[in-house]
Amino acid sequence: MEEKKYVAKRPPMGWNSWDCYGAAVNEEQLLGNAEYMAENLKEYGWEYVVCDIQWYEKGADSHEYHKFTELEMDEYSRLIPAIDRFPSSEGGKGFAPIAQKIHDMGLKFGIHIMRGVPRQAVHRNTPLLGTNRTARDIAHPASICLWNTDMYGVDANCEGAQEYYNSIFKMYADWGVDYVKVDDIAREDCGPEAPGAAFSEIAMIKKAIENSGRDIVLSLSPGPARVEQKDFLLENANLWRMTDDFWDKWKLLYGMFERCKAWEGIGCKDHWPDCDMLPIGHLCVCQENGDNTDKKLSDDPERANKGHYTNFTEDEQKIMMTLWCIFRSPLMIGAEMRDNDEFTLSLLTNKKLLNMHKHGRKAREVLRKDDMVIWKSQTKDGKVYVAVFNIGEKENKAKIKFKEIGIDTEKEFPAVDIWEGSRYTLKDKKEVVLKPHSVRCFEIETGETVSKS
Repeated sequence: MEEKKYVAKRPPMGWNSWDCYGAAVNEEQLLGNAEYMAENLKEYGWEYVVCDIQWYEKGADSHEYHKFTELEMDEYSRLIPAIDRFPSSEGGKGFAPIAQKIHDMGLKFGIHIMRGVPRQAVHRNTPLLGTNRTARDIAHPASICLWNTDMYGVDANCEGAQEYYNSIFKMYADWGVDYVKVDDIAREDCGPEAPGAAFSEIAMIKKAIENSGRDIVLSLSPGPARVEQKDFLLENANLWRMTDDFWDKWKLLYGMFERCKAWEGIGCKDHWPDCDMLPIGHLCVCQENGDNTDKKLSDDPERANKGHYTNFTEDEQKIMMTLWCIFRSPLMIGAEMRDNDEFTLSLLTNKKLLNMHKHGRKAREVLRKDDMVIWKSQTKDGKVYVAVFNIGEKENKAKIKFKEIGIDTEKEFPAVDIWEGSRYTLKDKKEVVLKPHSVRCFEIETGETVSKS
């Protein structure tokens, strides 16, 4: 029997331009971050470089959207890169030159799109490739995004709808795109029973990828997606967001523990619930009047005094990285990586942490009491990972009980603290004392395949 081919056998790891450049990212910034990844992170498993929203808009300059603005579009109603921001796309080349440069670095290239067909194509009634129908024929004008004015939804019941999606994904395949993040499509109303749902567009997109002739990861945003629609999502997508946009705010990180608990046990090869991006390092670089007086973020004067350094403390960043990795969320860096300091780089190159993300399985919450939370996962070769979190506002403690994590209560095991690097001989019911907003995570060597509990 031929082995199944996966496009996301493990949760993807990469960088996305949204947190640092919003709608304004350009070619130099994309390639500059790609070069940083190739030189500093590729050996640790980081590989995707993703250009987020509005790459088809001239003059985009911030995290804000310009309502009803002119978009760059070809003769078949397909959005194409704005030449002022992506000069290598001139002459109809699209993102192919950028994708090739990123591939030459040993990395993969991704883009963001909005679901649907451009409103300007509908208003101008422009042609579609592969059908005699037009943009106006396939549009669902009542299906709109509430926060972006670029698109109308596509009506799956109309002739030409699938051909439109086939045409844009064939173009992306020709460019060399490896990953597509589709937006305004995965919120709570995405499933088959929801009124006004976009589930039919998800199905068309999946089919279009299959028809494109290229392996492309399909990521759905924003959340929260609904757990009860997991079967539909498992059948039709590689990644889907569990949350709305995640930023560097403690209340959002606190709330992520509940979301991970709700989705535990559902992620599997090729299909991963997504906690969203990692807002670490230098963020919001397209914004003026940043407050970076306590950090030397960049030698580039164009960046040094813009945006802000993450509002998460170092301990809170460790909490986030630990939860994302033990849960096995996709990992997408939000920082302008060329401005990473030593601590930010250390978060992204912790080999034991990333081994837990890469090889952990059967992750689950084993305790939540008084804002003390314990998660565990295990590997096929006998490692058990245990993460103890204090997400409360006062010092607290919890015990690691071997029975709860599926190992022999009568034995002692060698263990390593993933963040500190300290080595221990771990006994049953080890007490862990933690200050507020902090975490400890242990890699336990059992020497044998652990139980399936």
